[in-house]
Amino acid sequence: METLTVFAAAVAAYLIGSLSFAVIVSRVMGLSDPRSYGSGNPGATNVLRSGNKLAAVLTLLFDALKGWLPVFLVERFGGPLGLGEGTMALVGLAAFLGHLWPVFFRFHGGKGVATAAGVLLALNPWLGLATLATWVVIAVFFRYSSLAAIVAGFFAPFYQLLIWGAGPTALAVAVMGGLLVWRHGPNIRKLMAGTESKLGQKAPAAPAAAPKKGHP
Repeated sequence: METLTVFAAAVAAYLIGSLSFAVIVSRVMGLSDPRSYGSGNPGATNVLRSGNKLAAVLTLLFDALKGWLPVFLVERFGGPLGLGEGTMALVGLAAFLGHLWPVFFRFHGGKGVATAAGVLLALNPWLGLATLATWVVIAVFFRYSSLAAIVAGFFAPFYQLLIWGAGPTALAVAVMGGLLVWRHGPNIRKLMAGTESKLGQKAPAAPAAAPKKGHP
């Protein structure tokens, strides 16, 4: 029964993670699909390139929330069901994987920065804050969101291991960090070539949302 409960929790977390809020928020606000301009990445940074800061902030918050929520629910209600740190780490990873490969959006997901931040804050608030601080420092000094994410994702597993030790949380953080850096492969190549877009830089090809058929 416990194994079935863990499996169900992981599947539910994956489905929550599969809600691509960059696309959802853009549709609700009448903006173009973020997969159609800029980097093509359905994430807050690319939504910001549309010029709509509110949409970018909402995307960031909801993407972080969907990573935080499954872990919080297991921590809050999983005790009587025998669900502990291992299940918390598993559902956090599942939500992150849902963001990367969302079943509701043909498995075309984002890079997972905000969702990973939400997972870390739920698993270990101090680890989450340390990782966010790393992101902020790099972003402020270099103005590259991708570089900040790569550095933060690289260091997060080391923070966990050096300060809090090994365990299920460390394993989940290491997998998320590795995948996050891997998903930024194109950004790494652009950074090396000097062609990477800086924070807040608008995408030149961010068209307005196309009107629905039958309407002017």
